[in-house]
Amino acid sequence: MLKRALKISVVFLLLSSAAFAADYHVGPGQTYSNIGDVPWESLAAGDTVSIHARQTPYLEKWVLNRTGTAADPITVRGVPDINGILPTIHGEDATTRSQLNYWNEERGILKIGGSNSPPDGTPAYIVVENLHFRRARGGFTGRSGASSYLTNASGIYVEKGDHITVRNCIFEDNGNGLFVAAATTNMVIEGNYIFGNGNVGSYYEHNTYTEARNILYQFNRFGPLCSGCGGNNLKDRSSGTVIRFNWIEGGNRQLDLVDAEDSIDIVNDPAYQETFVYGNILIEPDGDGNSQILHFGGDSGTTADYRGMLFFWNNTVVSKRSGNTTLLRLSTNAQSADVRNNIIYVTANGNRLALSDSAGMLQFGWNLFKPGFVYSHSGVTGVVTDLGGNVTAESPSFVDEPNQDYRLTALSAARNASGPLPSEVAAYQLNQEYLKHQASRSRPVDAKLDIGAFEYQPMLSILVSGSGSGIITSSPGGITCGLQCSSYFPLGSNIFLSATPDAGGSLFSGWGGSADCSYGVILLNSDITCTATFDLCPGKPASVGGVTYDLIKDACTNASSVDTILLTAVNHQEDVELASGKTIKLEGGYDCGFGTRVSQTTITGSVMISSGTVTVDRIVLR
Repeated sequence: MLKRALKISVVFLLLSSAAFAADYHVGPGQTYSNIGDVPWESLAAGDTVSIHARQTPYLEKWVLNRTGTAADPITVRGVPDINGILPTIHGEDATTRSQLNYWNEERGILKIGGSNSPPDGTPAYIVVENLHFRRARGGFTGRSGASSYLTNASGIYVEKGDHITVRNCIFEDNGNGLFVAAATTNMVIEGNYIFGNGNVGSYYEHNTYTEARNILYQFNRFGPLCSGCGGNNLKDRSSGTVIRFNWIEGGNRQLDLVDAEDSIDIVNDPAYQETFVYGNILIEPDGDGNSQILHFGGDSGTTADYRGMLFFWNNTVVSKRSGNTTLLRLSTNAQSADVRNNIIYVTANGNRLALSDSAGMLQFGWNLFKPGFVYSHSGVTGVVTDLGGNVTAESPSFVDEPNQDYRLTALSAARNASGPLPSEVAAYQLNQEYLKHQASRSRPVDAKLDIGAFEYQPMLSILVSGSGSGIITSSPGGITCGLQCSSYFPLGSNIFLSATPDAGGSLFSGWGGSADCSYGVILLNSDITCTATFDLCPGKPASVGGVTYDLIKDACTNASSVDTILLTAVNHQEDVELASGKTIKLEGGYDCGFGTRVSQTTITGSVMISSGTVTVDRIVLR
């Protein structure tokens, strides 16, 4: 009996801890007017701080140094306005809550870890999402009064922490957009928009600059740095680095993956030796920064600490440079790269593309290139090995290259052209695709994997014609239009189209276009265009024995028992009541002459039967 009582007490205490989590709301009309009104020094597991958008930015900065749990993290969440605009946290001229006392104030707007008040520790299970951090520049008021940010200040500066997630934030116009220091473990950076950071004339500040044990980048949109700013787009010195399903455009280099400088623990981590980059879209604008897309290995000069192996697969790389482009620079011959199943496309002549700068052990296979690519523009000092299976084409056949829609058309040479992947990447599933912007969707699965970041999906297009009007929808969803629209679906999808005529006398007259569109049921194995025709019905909507009526209820009143009432395929708006004791049938979906059934009839209203029997066929009630 005593053991049972103790177990019950433990369960009660656990439930009580979760039950008392606090929710702090900041902003216009909320409990707290300012971010500094929140007791940041005493937040506990499960607490949520909701910062609501307002017309003017919040001029505040603070430290977060508390501990959540896996089940009950501490969450700092922006609440967008009705237009989806995130609350802005503006670093310049910001102030800090007086109860907070922390060092390195000059390094960021929001600092995670490292403080005197609250007492120092390792913050854990922290989520920061839906906030816009900008202008970690100029001056601010801190614990010592008027102070200034350093040139490398960031929107969020993670000094240390464990299981830190930064999600769906915007980082703009800071020295470094996001900075993560080496005492951090298990960092997730996902769904953010990071652009316009850096310092003019400097190569030392970047859109992101990270060094952690185990770091995951996914679903982020990286835009160019600020004009004249020479930093890299994504610079990382971590172990266990996974970069997948991101859009990375511009920068001195799109990716600079180099050695850990501040942590022997990172260098000695077994995960430090392998880096995984897959499913990304990497875009090199003309004349922007370095001609190399990716640098891997190290830059400190301590070559013994350089990274070991890069796995780079199923990425789509597009260079718009008019001059030379180099895919990969390996720092020394001790670095290796396995490059497979990528689209590596240059808009200039094919011989403008080189795979390697010079050093390192590079093997490649089953990629799509323009004809004429070379191993190196300056000579190979390492080893480059062709595994075979590579495809050459003048163009990858993107859906809309000028508008940066890098999905594949049906004619792309990248379709079904992939090769086997190394066993080391088996745990990293290519099950998602980047979705413009800052989102993802499941990557379709068909007979064989396509080369590049996107799997081919056929497009279903709808055209609406005729003198009438209506709406076409699809199941599964994707199509909703009254004039013209299109959507992509996985290869082999069964699509069911529904045509709903507008009220007021429009009639759905049937399907046209591809033969596969008949009846509005489609097996989508290629791009298909279907035409839906809506006509205005000049006649009356109901007919009984050749006599037409303006209202369905009038037809019911005048019908004899066992009569069939024919209805045109329009959207009727009326309430119908049968109280005659008759047995009748309502048949919907007829054309204007009541001779051919083309679809169905929609009745927007009620059908009440108080006396009699009604049988309905092709009738939709709304």
